[in-house]
Amino acid sequence: MLILGGTFLLMLPLSSSANQPTDFVTALFTATSAGCVTGLVVKDTATYWSVFGQAVILILIQIGGLGFMTISFVFFRLMRSRISLHEKEMLVDSLNITSLGGTIKFDALILKSTLAIEGVGALLLALRFVPDMGLGYGLWAAVFHSVSAFCNAGFDIMGTVSGPYSSLCAYADDPLVILTIGALIVIGGLGFIVYDDIRRHGLHFSRYNLHTKIVLIMTLVLIGGGTAAFMIMEYGFTNAGLPVGQQLLNSLFDSITPRTAGFNSVDTASLSNAGKFFTMLLMFIGGSPGSTAGGIKTTTVAVLFAYVIASLRGLRGPHAYSRSFTNGSLHKAVTVAFFNVTLVLTGIVIISIDEPLISLTDICFEAFSAIGTVGLTTGITRSLDLASRLVIIALMYLGRVGSTSFATALLERRALPPVTYPDEDIIIG
Repeated sequence: MLILGGTFLLMLPLSSSANQPTDFVTALFTATSAGCVTGLVVKDTATYWSVFGQAVILILIQIGGLGFMTISFVFFRLMRSRISLHEKEMLVDSLNITSLGGTIKFDALILKSTLAIEGVGALLLALRFVPDMGLGYGLWAAVFHSVSAFCNAGFDIMGTVSGPYSSLCAYADDPLVILTIGALIVIGGLGFIVYDDIRRHGLHFSRYNLHTKIVLIMTLVLIGGGTAAFMIMEYGFTNAGLPVGQQLLNSLFDSITPRTAGFNSVDTASLSNAGKFFTMLLMFIGGSPGSTAGGIKTTTVAVLFAYVIASLRGLRGPHAYSRSFTNGSLHKAVTVAFFNVTLVLTGIVIISIDEPLISLTDICFEAFSAIGTVGLTTGITRSLDLASRLVIIALMYLGRVGSTSFATALLERRALPPVTYPDEDIIIG
C-alpha cells in the first residue's frame, strides 16, 4: 500500500520537473526503491523529479526506514487510541525485539533518536552545502541527504550540482561530507535495540546484551577489515595516484556504504573486479536487525560463523561471550541466508536471460544491490528493460520485507505436527 500510494503520487505531473506525467513502471520502480530504502533509480532524483516529487521520495524513505509499524504506532499515539496486545506483538516482530515489555517507550525512543540524529547530520551537512548551493537548496540538500543516509537509502539530489547520477563523487575529498554521511549510515545500520542498550549501560561493554556485543564487534570488523581490503584492492584502480589521506577516506567510505546505503564517492563501475566482488559480499551481509539497513544482517553471519567454528572444534553448539546460541537462532540464520541466496541467484538467472548483452558481473552486482536494499550500481539500472526492472523491483521488495517473512506468510502452518519422525544420518560432504 505504501509503495502503490507513492507510485500514484509520483505519476502526477506535479512530481516531475518537466510537469509531465510519469509512466507507471518508472514511478513504481522509484517508489519501491524509496519505500524499501534501496536507492536504485531509473531517473536522476535531482534533475527529473520536482521538489514535490523529491518530498514524496523523502517521505517514502523515512517511513520505509523507520518501518511502517513504527509510524502507525506514532499515529495511534497522536490520536490517543488504545494499542491492543496483538498490535504490540506486531510491533515486536517489526522491530525484531524479543519481548513486549516497554514496547511503547521503545517506540518513542526510536522517534526521538531518529529526529535528533537526522537533525545533527543535517546541520553538519548544511555547513558545506549552504555555501556551495545557496541557502534554500543547501538546506534542502542537507535535510534530504541526512534522512537518506540515516535510513540507509542512498538517494541523492546532487544531479543539479555535479551531474546526473553522480552521487557524492564531487565531495570525495571532503572529510566533513564523507564522514558525516558515513557516520549516519553506520548509526542507522546499528539498530534501535543497540541504541537502547547503550543508553542504559553507557560505555560498559560487559553489561551489554549478547545482541549488542555481536552487532558492535561485527560492525567494527567489517568496517576496519573492509577499509584495509579496499586500500589494497583499489590501489591501482579508483585510488590510483591519490594522496594517502584521500585513499583512506575513499576506502573507509567504500567499506561503509555497501551496508546498505548506496551512496558512492568514486565511480562504482571503475572498481577492480576484486573490489566489486567484495562490495557484493558486504551488500549481502548488510546492517543489523531492527535497523534501517537491509541484507541478511550481521548477527546472521555471526551465528553461522560461530556454528562452523563450533563444528570444527567439536563443541556441543555455537556460543559467544559465555552465552550459547539457541537452536531457534541457528535455524533462522540458516533460513535467512538460504532464502536470500536463492532469491538473488534466481534474479541473476532471469536478468541474464533477459539481458544477454550485459556482463554477468554487472548483473550480479545489480541483483545483490537490490536484495540487500543497497542502491549501488555499475550504471545498468536505467538501461534495463521492463522484465528486468520488474525482477529488481521484486528483489528490493523481498529484501526489505524480509524473504523469510514473505515465505512464512505463504507457508506457515499454525499447528505443530502431532508426531515426529525417527532420526537417521546421511552422509554430508
